[in-house]
Amino acid sequence: MSNIKQQVQLLAEQHYAATVSDREHLHMHPELSFEEEATSAYIKGRLDELGITYTSGWAGHGIVAVIDGDLPGSCVGLRADIDALPITELNDTTYKSQNEGVMHACGHDVHTASLLGVARILSSMRSSLKGRVVLIWQPGEEKLPGGASIMIKEGLLEQYKPVYILGQHVHPPLETGTVGIKGGPYMASADEIYIQVNGKGGHAALPHKTVDPIIIMARLLTSLQDVVSRKAPPTKPSVLSFGKIWSHGGATNVIPDAVSVEGTFRAMDEDWRQAAHAHIEQICKHIAAAYGATADVDIRKGYPYLHNHEALTASVQRHITDYLGADQVIDLPIRMTAEDFSYYSQHADCCFYRLGTGNKAQGIVSPVHTPTFDVDPQSLKTGIGTMAYLAIELLDGLS
Repeated sequence: MSNIKQQVQLLAEQHYAATVSDREHLHMHPELSFEEEATSAYIKGRLDELGITYTSGWAGHGIVAVIDGDLPGSCVGLRADIDALPITELNDTTYKSQNEGVMHACGHDVHTASLLGVARILSSMRSSLKGRVVLIWQPGEEKLPGGASIMIKEGLLEQYKPVYILGQHVHPPLETGTVGIKGGPYMASADEIYIQVNGKGGHAALPHKTVDPIIIMARLLTSLQDVVSRKAPPTKPSVLSFGKIWSHGGATNVIPDAVSVEGTFRAMDEDWRQAAHAHIEQICKHIAAAYGATADVDIRKGYPYLHNHEALTASVQRHITDYLGADQVIDLPIRMTAEDFSYYSQHADCCFYRLGTGNKAQGIVSPVHTPTFDVDPQSLKTGIGTMAYLAIELLDGLS
């Protein structure tokens, strides 16, 4: 076992209890996107205790801390998100959310606490650090336009110039002690689709005197599926789904004037993403016009697709394998979910990997974004050790 790995493992064990305590405090006091004032204050308090310098106020409540090594070198960034979701927690634990209707159901409390644990490890290993580690606590991952995009616009990358940026995210399907990873395109872009068909309402017994927006919307929704099945290149995964539909007026015997739907479009390629937007709007306009109606189409661009830099991801996988063992590193498939870490991957070499947090034997299996989500606390030990080791080894490779 290398001396560095042994040091990191011992320090991960040493700081495990403090990391769990941080996570439980944060879980009890969740805050919604761009409202993370108390969360930010808590992080700053911990950094003050460690004597780590930082700047705050990024994208509202974001924090960027710096740990400089004793040896010259480059710069690596480590990112955690800090916001929670509007979900009422159903778990019965001592650290259950105390903010009614708000819950850390996506593990951002784990990410935030883990990065504090990494800070503790790295601040005591400055003599082994070749360069600088930038610790990024980012607000607003769960809400457009995403805190990452704002921090980038505010000059984060220009000011600190990280060569690599790493992100770590909880993943209940993986058992504690494991890490999942995939190079190349990994997560999808996510756009919100809002469509309204405007017809002419009237008595349901006299449909010939109306321009029925319900029938038109039905045709439209069916035809829009051709965007994925017939317009999309077969090698470029994409998803078009609609989750909400309603009429503006109407009854059992009344045809309404208008019908609206809301949905999402996901893609793994930016050029195809733009082309698909044009296809969606064209189909809506033409079908509505064919029936004597009009269609209002509003496509709100969300997060871009997330690309894990291939060479960096290969290095990350090699170092994680060295730290945890080959059996603990899992190859992941692409995901059509979205993540605002993708903004970083548009500007720098990035790797976003998954931390196993499940424990089937203990019944810790609930997925993220559910009111019963929780993690095996032992996963935090894996999380802080793995990320700290990656920072040290990647900086060593850049020197």
